[in-house]
Amino acid sequence: MAMNKVKINSDVELKDRLVAINRVTKVTKGGRTFTFAAIVVVGDGNGIIGWGLGKAGEVTAAISKGVEAAKKNLVKVPILKGTVPHEIEATFGGAQVFLKPAAAGTGLVAGGAMRAVLESVGVKDVLAKSKGSSNPHNLVKATIVALSQMRDAYTIAKTRGISLDKVFRG
Repeated sequence: MAMNKVKINSDVELKDRLVAINRVTKVTKGGRTFTFAAIVVVGDGNGIIGWGLGKAGEVTAAISKGVEAAKKNLVKVPILKGTVPHEIEATFGGAQVFLKPAAAGTGLVAGGAMRAVLESVGVKDVLAKSKGSSNPHNLVKATIVALSQMRDAYTIAKTRGISLDKVFRG
């Protein structure tokens, strides 16, 4: 499936959210060198999401590099009444995610890296399950793959060239 890439405009207000920080140690004959890798998710809370990885000698520099990288690969996601349009399962590497729409008032039932992605995109009610690896890198990527594969009824009707009523009734 083709992802719905989005170009950033000046009027889009993106909020960044830190998912994970990893401290990496390199041992040389001069001693230990510490660097930091930060996974960051940016979103406008209204269907636009992106992720980035930043690496630097300091945490703040790594986070800012991650935010810049996240702004370069934004994806548009359909959100209907604060939830996802349909059930979906996606994998990336060893991480496998399952997303299911929920009734209003259910809240965001997701953990860890999936919660950060779903909050940034603006989903209010969803049931989510992470299976397999709990590696935050792969969980973030699998969640964004699942969200980018979502299609709402309007898109399906437009693609098939039929009325919206015919999508539901057949």
